[in-house]
Amino acid sequence: AAGLLGAAAGNGGIGGPGSTVGGDGGAGGAGGLFSAGGVGGDGGFGVTKGGAGGVGGAGGLFSDGGSGGAGGFGVAGGDGGAGGSGGLFGSGGAGGVGGRGNTAGAGGGGGAAGLFGNTGGAGGAGGGGGTTGGVGGAGGGGGLFGSGGIGGTGGFGPNGGKGGAGGNAGMFSGAGGAGGVGGAGTSTGGLGGVGGNAGMFSGDGGDGGAGGFGAVAGGNGGNGGKAAQIGDGGNGGAGGQNSPDGAGKGGNGGAGGNAVLIENGGNGGNGGTGSTTGTAGAGGIGGTLLGEDGKNGLP
Repeated sequence: AAGLLGAAAGNGGIGGPGSTVGGDGGAGGAGGLFSAGGVGGDGGFGVTKGGAGGVGGAGGLFSDGGSGGAGGFGVAGGDGGAGGSGGLFGSGGAGGVGGRGNTAGAGGGGGAAGLFGNTGGAGGAGGGGGTTGGVGGAGGGGGLFGSGGIGGTGGFGPNGGKGGAGGNAGMFSGAGGAGGVGGAGTSTGGLGGVGGNAGMFSGDGGDGGAGGFGAVAGGNGGNGGKAAQIGDGGNGGAGGQNSPDGAGKGGNGGAGGNAVLIENGGNGGNGGTGSTTGTAGAGGIGGTLLGEDGKNGLP
């Protein structure tokens, strides 16, 4: 850990290789008053399973959390480490990338922002997989008045991994984080992550993530997040694309998020193109006082 006025926290060490399971990465050190948390160490290689990435260190009072370490490679990839939480006025750290493997590791979740911090950390991307790509990590939650973090992208594989959910905003205000994009697949694309919900009083819902490209079928887009009392609903994610000259299907667009009181509902996502197109997403419902309903997506 950094001292009270120290310039930098130490980073976590890399996990060692293992004949069965790789060693986990070490956690990053906590930051000092004005210094960010240290980065978590990467997980080590393991024949059967890669080690997990280390957790990012917590940020000091006025600083951000450290990033999580990447998961190690193995027949089963290790999961990425979670991002460190932000200090009282700091943002959360990003989650680490999932390790590659026949079974891919999931991306680490983004760290939560501090109480008066700005933004939750972004989720880490899922690892590439021999069967299915890893799931992207969820975005971290925002501080009391802050926005949620973006969800991580799903990993590549025969079946693409699902995008991570966007983080929810803080209690009072702030926008929800956007959902992560679904991973591309040589067969099916991954689902887009759902958008995070806005805070209680003001802020827009996060947009849903787009579905991933798939050679046989594109992934469905994620739904948009719900708005605060004052704010627009998030837009639904677009459906994943499919090769137009193939026999496959584009993914369906996600639904738009609903508004609550004054603003507009989110627009539905467009269906993905393919030899047969995906279904369009429905627009969200507008606020009860002045809002308009969101538009439906295009097929």
